[in-house]
Amino acid sequence: MTVYLPIAELSVNILIILGMGAAVGFLSGMFGVGGGFLITPLLIFYNIPPVVAVATGANQVVASSISGAITHFRRGTIDIKLGTVLLCGGLVGATLGVWLFSLLRRVGQLDLVISLLYVVLLGSVGGLMLWESIGAMRKAAKNQSTPLRRPGQHNWIHGLPLKMRFKKSKIYLSVIPVATLGFCIGILTSVMGVGGGFIMVPAMIYLLRIPTSVVVGTSLFQIVFVSAYTVIVQASTNYTVDIVLAFVLMIAGVIGAQYGVRVGQRLRGEQLRALLALLVLAVGIRLAIELIIPPKDIYSVVSAGFGF
Repeated sequence: MTVYLPIAELSVNILIILGMGAAVGFLSGMFGVGGGFLITPLLIFYNIPPVVAVATGANQVVASSISGAITHFRRGTIDIKLGTVLLCGGLVGATLGVWLFSLLRRVGQLDLVISLLYVVLLGSVGGLMLWESIGAMRKAAKNQSTPLRRPGQHNWIHGLPLKMRFKKSKIYLSVIPVATLGFCIGILTSVMGVGGGFIMVPAMIYLLRIPTSVVVGTSLFQIVFVSAYTVIVQASTNYTVDIVLAFVLMIAGVIGAQYGVRVGQRLRGEQLRALLALLVLAVGIRLAIELIIPPKDIYSVVSAGFGF
């Protein structure tokens, strides 16, 4: 059963697309991530043009993050003031990211840059997560407690100027690192189609010393608006959001997420992090192999109207 994607300009098996969306939704529900860093490489593996995969992946992030953000808002675990500072930086970064996206597309280097960024990002993040989770599991097996860094502890970041008091998070922190973090995540969202939560959450906890209780909800708050802004700008500027593909992925993702949450509740935190790390590394290695192995078709036909 095939369906035609008007923006990607190709026909795909709808069952495979549904399977991708359900799988990513399942993993998103189990691990608590947006899934953008998984769905974009999977679409590329299925020969969806990277420009369409990135823009449509950002749309998937919006859908998967809204429900989580609403839940955290009802629980009162979102620091609106902190999230607004992150959002301001994220919107600027997303604007710059869309410009970089368009520039790389014009010079014909977009596919290579996207693949390289994914290999470096997924390889480094996956390696660090796997190292940390293995250490945590070893300590748990020996009944050793893992020392946690308390939110009140300070580092060089807390000595920066332009400080602001965030009452919900109970911290007094400079807006410079907060806005810079949002700025970097905004660029990643535009260029790679990821929400950036798997980078933002650890950075907020370990670098900015923000209490874990408000980190996830505040991160989702920023991701929803920055990703939505990215989708709108990509659709109006580069015309790379395939609404048919996005709709199919969202339906499957919502269903898969429900089952993922149930499975995730049965596993310990360090086990979840280890599984996620292995998954991230596997995707990064797969992309690296694609870069090394010569393609079957050395030459490709480029459409003058769309530029793939």
